[in-house]
Amino acid sequence: MHELTAKVRHELAAEIDHPRWRAALEAVPRELFVGDNVFHPDARGWVPVHRSKMSPEDWLALIYSDQSLVTQVAGVLAEDAGEPIANVWATSSSTLPSLVVRMLDTAGISEGDKVLEIGTGTGYSTALMCHRLGSGAVTSIEFDPAVAGRAKTALTAAGYAPTLVQGDGLDGFDRNAPYDRLLATCAVRTIPLRWLRQVRPGGTITTPLLGWIGAGALAHLQVADDGTASGTFPEVVYFQPARPHAAPPMGMMKLGVGDASHTTMDPALLNDETGQFVAQLAAPHAQHVWVESTLALHDVESGSHADVEPADSSGWVVHQYGPNRLWDAVERALASWLDAGKPHQSAFTLTVTPERQWVSLDVGGSGSLRWNLPA
Repeated sequence: MHELTAKVRHELAAEIDHPRWRAALEAVPRELFVGDNVFHPDARGWVPVHRSKMSPEDWLALIYSDQSLVTQVAGVLAEDAGEPIANVWATSSSTLPSLVVRMLDTAGISEGDKVLEIGTGTGYSTALMCHRLGSGAVTSIEFDPAVAGRAKTALTAAGYAPTLVQGDGLDGFDRNAPYDRLLATCAVRTIPLRWLRQVRPGGTITTPLLGWIGAGALAHLQVADDGTASGTFPEVVYFQPARPHAAPPMGMMKLGVGDASHTTMDPALLNDETGQFVAQLAAPHAQHVWVESTLALHDVESGSHADVEPADSSGWVVHQYGPNRLWDAVERALASWLDAGKPHQSAFTLTVTPERQWVSLDVGGSGSLRWNLPA
């Protein structure tokens, strides 16, 4: 290994400082998985940057920095982009290594485990698991054919040979089931039931959740003997959504239309991570946007809309129309959360059964609050 490469890998491993994954961090060549091109965001959008435009020292410093490196935007790989791409969602990236390691650790992955990874991406996290567990213990699924092919090339070049599947990760992969651990590197709105059936009783499912209002969470569930699963949200994370679970385009909205009312509930609570999470539970089909100081909630499916704008020192004016009163639902949920003392997201639990999925919050003598996730 080149002396400089060995040095920057060692420095990254030392910075992350995780004993159980340090050897993998020092061994896996992240530069193979990132490739020779990345996207850099600036005022023009996503700008492709080639390693030839940087010194070898600066390129390796970038590759082994603890940050996410975007490799695909709107389905276009960085190596195929000849000019900047306007600001849209990134569709594939090499997640910052410290977060990858935290998720691997939260999942409880250790020697002897058989793992199903949903979302191969660049293949970097796949390689970390292969190094520690052996390639035969790792199965990884990637939806995007170009991303899957790129990851396979990198994994082969690095000397790893996991089971790689190009297909819909929401279906899992029955052939190698049952698994001890299922780890997703893309976000879902609800837990696919096929995942439950492919993880052994006592095994775990660790996946980012991302709803349409935009609140993210890392769910860590244990599968029970009866085929249900339950767990908590130990961390707030944000990952790109599985494409079938992504929010639909919002389209045009009109503000100030519909039934008018007054509220003393501050809509700025949606700027709090847990407040936004609670609002999302109450209105799971809604999206939100701020138009200067006005909060707008919009449900594309039902056509329901609400906006909340400052009125005076005593509160805000609310306008709502459509079959679902979005702000009313959000306001009730926020009030219950505030009454419970504004507990952090980690205090909530997720329960998954074949019939339904719900998030609950224990409020002591008052019982518990419960919200169903969208079917």
